[in-house]
Amino acid sequence: MPRPNYTVVNEFTFEGFSSFRWQNRLILFVVFLGLYLMTLTGNGIIVTIIRLDRHLHIPMYFFLSVLSISETCYTLAIIPRMLADLLSPQQPIAIPECATQLFFYLTFGINNCFVLTAMGYDRYVAICNPLRYSIIMRKSVCAQLACGSWGIGLGMAIIQVTSVFGLPFCDATVISHFFCDVRPLLKLACVDTTINEIINFVVSVCVLVLPMGLVFISYVLIISTILKIASAEGRKKAFATCASHLTVVIIHYGCASIIYLKPKSQSSLEQDRLISVTYTVITPLLNPVVYSLRNKEVKDALHRALGKKTLSS
Repeated sequence: MPRPNYTVVNEFTFEGFSSFRWQNRLILFVVFLGLYLMTLTGNGIIVTIIRLDRHLHIPMYFFLSVLSISETCYTLAIIPRMLADLLSPQQPIAIPECATQLFFYLTFGINNCFVLTAMGYDRYVAICNPLRYSIIMRKSVCAQLACGSWGIGLGMAIIQVTSVFGLPFCDATVISHFFCDVRPLLKLACVDTTINEIINFVVSVCVLVLPMGLVFISYVLIISTILKIASAEGRKKAFATCASHLTVVIIHYGCASIIYLKPKSQSSLEQDRLISVTYTVITPLLNPVVYSLRNKEVKDALHRALGKKTLSS
C-alpha cells in the first residue's frame, strides 16, 4: 500500500476573530476582558461570602460555591488565550497545549452540568421532602455528589481527549474556532472520523440529556408540590428558592445543547462560534449575577458583610 502524501503537523492556529479588523478586535478585547473580570470578581465574592457567613452553610450554597469555583476554572481554560489572540491573532498552539486546553475545558464544563443537577436534587428534597431534608442532604452526601460531579467530568474528558488526539492531523492547521473544541478538531483529521463523532455524540448525550432529564423530573415534582401549598405567600417563597437555579439551568443547557446535540449536517462553524462566545464568556457571569440579584439570602449576607466592614473601618 502506498503511503499517503501528507505532512503531519505538530501545532495549530486559531481562526478565531482574525478576519475582524483591528479596531473591532480591540473593542471585543475590551468587552470580553471587562466581562471576564466581572466573572472572576462575582464568583470570588460568592465563594467568599458563602465561606464567611454561617447563615449560608447549607447544602444549596455549598453547591453554589462548588459551581462558582468550577466556573472560574472553566473560564481560565479558555478566555486568557482568547484575549491574547484578539491582540495577536494566528499565534500557534502546540498539540499538547491544545489537548490540555480541551481537557480542562471539558472537565469543568461537564462538572458544571452535574453540579447543576445536584442543585436541582437539593431543591427537590428541600421542597418535596422538607422534614427529612437535613438527613438526606447531610454533609457526607453533599461531598459525594460534588466529588461524583468532578469524577464524571474528569472521566468523560479523558475519553474525549484520547479519542480526538489519537487521530493524525495533517496539512490543515487552522482551527475554525477560538479554542480547542472537539468538532473543529475532528474536521482537521486526515482519516475518517465517524467513530470519533459517534463517541462525541454519546458523551454529549450522557452529559447533557441525562442531567437535563433529571433536572426536568425534579422540577415536575417540585412544581406539583408547590401547587399544593395552600397560601399564595408560601407558593411565592417556594418558587423564589428555585428561580435562580432554573434560570442558570435553562441558559447553560440550552447553549450547550445547540452546539453538541444538533446533527452534523446542520452544523455551522460561524454559528457555533457565536454560541460558544455565549457559554464561555457570558454564561459564567450569569451565575454570580443571577444568584446575587435574585437570591435574598445572598443579598442579605452581602449586606451583613459590607455592614461589618463599614463598622470595623
